[in-house]
Amino acid sequence: MIKRAIELAKEHELDLVEISPTAKPPVCRIMDFSKYKYDQEKKERKMRRNQKVVHLKQIRMKPHIDENDYQIKIKQAIGFLNKKDKVKINMFYRGRELMYRDIGQKIVERSIVDLKEYGQPESSPFLEGRVMSVVFAPQAEKAAKSS
Repeated sequence: MIKRAIELAKEHELDLVEISPTAKPPVCRIMDFSKYKYDQEKKERKMRRNQKVVHLKQIRMKPHIDENDYQIKIKQAIGFLNKKDKVKINMFYRGRELMYRDIGQKIVERSIVDLKEYGQPESSPFLEGRVMSVVFAPQAEKAAKSS
């Protein structure tokens, strides 16, 4: 049986490829293996080309940020979200500022409201040590409209 399969493959100038070696009897296919390998690599390249890499952009703030500085940071975040990047807003507390977390909390909540139409927060703001963070993902319908 194996000899007959090898003869057929040589006769058609193709390769005998074992598909499932554990099956009884083993399953084989007669095909041009180099062409098959090339087609697989071509599919992988096409898949890689269609992938979108999402970057995480970070914006740093402090609790006693001025209004103009705050507006500049929000405009930066809007630009990043429009480019389909995720944005992480970090509120840094220094020294005794940590005792007055509510001031920074209000600014973070205000940024959530200001960025609502450009992206949605992935989770509620969380505190890691001296840094309060919130991550925004770009809006799904904005991504569909611009494409």
